[in-house]
Amino acid sequence: MASEKAKELVSSNPVVVFSKSYCPYCVSVKELLTGVGSSFKVIELDLQSDGKEMQAALLEWTKQRTVPNVFIGGKHIGGCDSTVALHQQGKLVPLLTEAKAIATKSS
Repeated sequence: MASEKAKELVSSNPVVVFSKSYCPYCVSVKELLTGVGSSFKVIELDLQSDGKEMQAALLEWTKQRTVPNVFIGGKHIGGCDSTVALHQQGKLVPLLTEAKAIATKSS
């Protein structure tokens, strides 16, 4: 059940951050995404009734137990370090734009 729910969330949203409300790395990723103007869906696993099951399903699916667990355009990006590294390499905004999570400005 949790696995299907996680996959449905990822496939129906351009950007999904599986998070825990008290996690400083999660806060950093959410601030980074907000800072670059991205829209994204946050699933706070510690506030979900099936959060533990969903985290176990994510581990099985992505081989990553930790949060944040970030997906952009249906692809698993990784955690905080991976997301920040993409941004530092100048690859995060193009990925977000391609996933239609950042509105392109028309000239």
